[in-house]
Amino acid sequence: MFGKTKFVAIAAALAAGVMLSTSATSAERLRVAGNFPLDHSVSRAMEVFKEKVEKDSNGDIRVDLFPAMQLGGATENVDQVRSGTIFAVFTSIAYFTRTVPEYEAVSLPFLFDSRDQAFKVMDGPVGKIFDEKMGTLGFVNLGYGELGFRHVTNNLRPITSAADFKGMRIRLQPNEVHLATFRALGANPQSMDVSELYSALQQGVLDAQENPYNIIASRRFNEVQKHLSDTGHFYDFINVAANKRRYERLSAEHRKIIDEAMAEAMLWQRQQAAVEEAEWKKKLIDAGMTFTPVSAETRDELRKATATIVEDLKKRVDPAVIDLVLKEAQAVK
Repeated sequence: MFGKTKFVAIAAALAAGVMLSTSATSAERLRVAGNFPLDHSVSRAMEVFKEKVEKDSNGDIRVDLFPAMQLGGATENVDQVRSGTIFAVFTSIAYFTRTVPEYEAVSLPFLFDSRDQAFKVMDGPVGKIFDEKMGTLGFVNLGYGELGFRHVTNNLRPITSAADFKGMRIRLQPNEVHLATFRALGANPQSMDVSELYSALQQGVLDAQENPYNIIASRRFNEVQKHLSDTGHFYDFINVAANKRRYERLSAEHRKIIDEAMAEAMLWQRQQAAVEEAEWKKKLIDAGMTFTPVSAETRDELRKATATIVEDLKKRVDPAVIDLVLKEAQAVK
């Protein structure tokens, strides 16, 4: 027979175990995916988000991270968020342009001269328009970060004039403005998920690709590309899109924790990306890529060759949105 004291102690221990188990199982669990390599600032920003959410909620919210395409490519992750299979995804806004074509207005060639200018536009009334459009499709935008200025790499030749793009088979994101820009340069652009890009370049299916330095280096495209140019033709944003129904089912307190944590994570990511840009570029050159700076004359050629893209876009997207983007970009230049 157990003594009374021992029985009480065992009962208390069992009760505590049940309480701990109940607490663990009752925690809100959020599955969050990302498409970037583990050493990329976006993947590290996911960790910043997770740490702050779990700390500020005292463990009432658990964030399960799936970076580096663990749950598939960007296109698949967007579909998973839409269906509610996962809570949110960190990815390029390009993967939402088919459903929210207004995003293409901030994807125009040579629109921004600096990241500060780009974010002053995105953090203002322009970003609010995009957020409202995303909301009608079942998404909540939790924040915007930097993917960065995009640059061309290729296996054909150094880029010394606009004519060097003629016939170039180049991979682009699924963004019609991006594709139209390279068609205007005489290239042969092809939309492809980044998960398929390395093998396409390795096998010679494509001649070229364009990405920020951080993506070129972290995805090791330098291993299958020879020439690098600082074309800076587009500035690209990431966004964190969450499933709207899932987000709105959270308590007001939990939504506040998530919003504040994402604001901190995105600020950290923007600052980190800016610091690391020169380092990524140096890594590519040190790894053996032939770097050819784009001259002012060539940049002017590229601007002129792609000048019609704005009017073309106005045929597909509300001209008022495009005019607002252009006005805001000019105002903060």
